[in-house]
Amino acid sequence: MADHDAAEPAPSDQGYLLDNRQSEAGIRFGALSELFDPVTFRHVDRLGITTGMRCWEVGAGSPSVPLGLAERVGPTGAVVATDIDVSWTGDVGGVVEVVRHDVAADPPPPGGFDLVHARLVLVHVTDRAEALRRMVQALRPGGRLLLEDADPGLQPLLCPDESGPEQRLANRLRAGFRSLMAARGADLAYGRTLPRLLREAGLAGVEADAYFPITSPACAVLEAATVRQIRGLLVSEGLATDAEIDRHLANVASGDLDLATAPLVSAWGRRP
Repeated sequence: MADHDAAEPAPSDQGYLLDNRQSEAGIRFGALSELFDPVTFRHVDRLGITTGMRCWEVGAGSPSVPLGLAERVGPTGAVVATDIDVSWTGDVGGVVEVVRHDVAADPPPPGGFDLVHARLVLVHVTDRAEALRRMVQALRPGGRLLLEDADPGLQPLLCPDESGPEQRLANRLRAGFRSLMAARGADLAYGRTLPRLLREAGLAGVEADAYFPITSPACAVLEAATVRQIRGLLVSEGLATDAEIDRHLANVASGDLDLATAPLVSAWGRRP
């Protein structure tokens, strides 16, 4: 998705829309890290994650967040990075342990955690409620849960300033992409529910905020990689023609479009 990270795939007859193993995935992961790592680590640092703590990174995908957590917890801490597909996590080593794991089906990693974090993951998990229950269960008393998920329903446009035919084409393709995601079980209004869900899970001190860039070089990189990844489906489902996709990719490459992502809603709370 042009506004989501590596994720636990949602079970579907059609499969996960953005396969981590496709060649464009590495490009997407890099762009997502550039866009959202500063947001994630602003929250991580605010929550006081520091030397000696244990962290569980759910749906890690790429290594950037696990490595950033490892820097904070140091050699006396631990980071467990899990995903259904760990092929992009690499051999990160150090205090990071990489585990193939389904957050909605497998028991939480043992030991208890001071921080459990998932970014752009639960929106794609069919049994979101069970995944959230398992993440809360994994927290130590006083441990923090930080969930970050997109909410395309709050801001559905790729080009919020729809000023001409190029922007209208971009927004039409984005709408097609969102319909493909929804057909595969993604909840396009999930981000806004996070504060309530954390409170209902029994967490204390729940807060949240939201962030989305409106213009960034990384948005253009992310958009081009995403469209190339789903191009075949856009055409086969009658959502766009090859000529329209070629024109859109040229428009993106021109640098003249102000491209946005869906808002990333970050919510956090503490296990009493």
